[in-house]
Amino acid sequence: MKNKVMDIINKLAPELDELSLEIYNNPELGYEEFNSCRLHCDILRKYGFKVEENFSGIETGFKAEYKSSKEGITVAYMSEYDALPGIGHGCGHNILGTVSTGAGIVLKEIIDEIGGTVVVFGTPAEETSGAKVAYVENHEFDNVDIAMMAHPGSEYTKSGSSLALEPIQFEFFGKTAHAAAAPEKGVNALDAAIQTFNSINALREHVKSDSRIHGVILDGGKAANIVPDYSKSQFYVRSTSKTYNMELLEKVKNCARGAALATGCELKMTKFEYNYDNMVTNQSLSDVFNNKIYEVAGIKMQEPSKSTGSIDAGQVSQVCPAIHPYFDITNDKSIVAHTREMASATLTDYAKEQMKNTIAALVLTAAEVIENKDLYEKIKLEFDSVEK
Repeated sequence: MKNKVMDIINKLAPELDELSLEIYNNPELGYEEFNSCRLHCDILRKYGFKVEENFSGIETGFKAEYKSSKEGITVAYMSEYDALPGIGHGCGHNILGTVSTGAGIVLKEIIDEIGGTVVVFGTPAEETSGAKVAYVENHEFDNVDIAMMAHPGSEYTKSGSSLALEPIQFEFFGKTAHAAAAPEKGVNALDAAIQTFNSINALREHVKSDSRIHGVILDGGKAANIVPDYSKSQFYVRSTSKTYNMELLEKVKNCARGAALATGCELKMTKFEYNYDNMVTNQSLSDVFNNKIYEVAGIKMQEPSKSTGSIDAGQVSQVCPAIHPYFDITNDKSIVAHTREMASATLTDYAKEQMKNTIAALVLTAAEVIENKDLYEKIKLEFDSVEK
């Protein structure tokens, strides 16, 4: 199986290199990736996928699917292709998306032998308000049995965790007055915002050490001699588990409720963007991928570093077994994500070789899970029992 997969990848490689290069040369921001989306859809159609564009109500999203003639599980690969403002593909999504689409095509070429269904999801805007969240909310992953992607970086690291993130916006409504002549007639909305921050600062002493609460005041008044009648602040609340994060979010909301009561302001609370759930790596599935990358390229995956960020793949991991490992494209640990150096690294011969290795590992992982029913049951049992 390994040799057959590598032969398919080597034949496909020139087209994959071209796909990655064209997306690199034409970077598009989140939800503006019209050309990148089209390029992925075109190559998937060419290789026999049924492609649905404008997927799940998102113009630059897509779903490509191929069902074999034999029964089996459904394997999904998640493709990203949005760029960063100013530096283009500094997060390497040109090569990330190519890996996922390439893995889908290669698995499709062998899936009639082993059974099952392969799906490639085009998931826009990972850098902002990721489409994976919308897909999960719209139940697009409900029939997926395992989901995988691999992110470029400066080291091969195992799929790890991420923080759950809840966004919350507080708007306070008060009453204007002359701050010197008639302050007693005013209801100070800025005071309510400041009191909210002070209460949250006190709350920090009593939260888990790996939780984070950070915020900013976006509107606090217009002039020093006018009591502000309106203020707006936004916060991110993060924790290692979705369950605890919801408890912490309620405490943060209580800080704002108390501030409204103390100042006499009216309070409006809004979730101003998508929340991100914590990434729950399926260790049984991750172990298979780690073994396959070693089998393909002799690479030993490193332990993941402790995550302090949030990713939209976390949402997917809450509804089906999922992994999100990293693969090296730099051969230089000093190169970090969200830089022009990382963008340039996606075009090197070294990166292209690692892309092929990673595609092979993703495909061989899927093939083993499809063919080994006991392994799939182990993966499913872990997913059903693990705390989220």
